Amino acid sequence: MIIAFWTLPLTLIFLWLSFRVIRHRRSALIPLGAGGDARLERAIRAHANFAEYVPFAVLLLVLAEWGGAWPWLLHALGALLVAARLSHGMGIAQEPEDYRFRVFGMTGTFSVLGIAALAAFWGALMRG
Repeated sequence: MIIAFWTLPLTLIFLWLSFRVIRHRRSALIPLGAGGDARLERAIRAHANFAEYVPFAVLLLVLAEWGGAWPWLLHALGALLVAARLSHGMGIAQEPEDYRFRVFGMTGTFSVLGIAALAAFWGALMRG
């Protein structure tokens, strides 16, 4: 149940990104797509990027947990994923953008994906 703990902060980040899209849509009066609005496009991509990566990362973390991964590793990966996704979202939200936030966000996310996949694979090998 360690990964269930980390789903709350991830959900809060997802909601924050969702509300940013809604706010930009309302202010720009654009119901669908970005309509050429750069701020709305940034908000949409930040939200979509989260939706593209986080579910797969959480699935791998759950599989790693089921496979018997060390609790400290699961907490470390959960914390890294939260920090990475928050950093990525904040990086895209800034104008002008500070790419260091996005680079940390994607590096952290890719690290979680890779390590969680290895932990899940190891658990599958050991537990059959």
